[in-house]
Amino acid sequence: MDDTNAPFIILGTTTKSTKFRPSDWADRLASVFAMIDPNNRTNYSPYVQPTTLDGIRCVVVNKKLKASDPIAYRFLQSFAERNELATENAD
Repeated sequence: MDDTNAPFIILGTTTKSTKFRPSDWADRLASVFAMIDPNNRTNYSPYVQPTTLDGIRCVVVNKKLKASDPIAYRFLQSFAERNELATENAD
């Protein structure tokens, strides 16, 4: 896959190889971009999805968000930087 189109992934481990807390951090972060439907269910944005990769909680960010909402994309980058989280395919 071309790295320019590969999703930006924020991993739930720090650059010092410790687990990031709280354990539901990925859901909390992705919920900032989510909508709540009339049945009170969370519908995550197609651009920002919480997931688990190899047993590690992560947030997968579609790089199309950078074009559609650069402020939101920068917020996610800053979140990872401030919390010293490991990332993949960062800009």
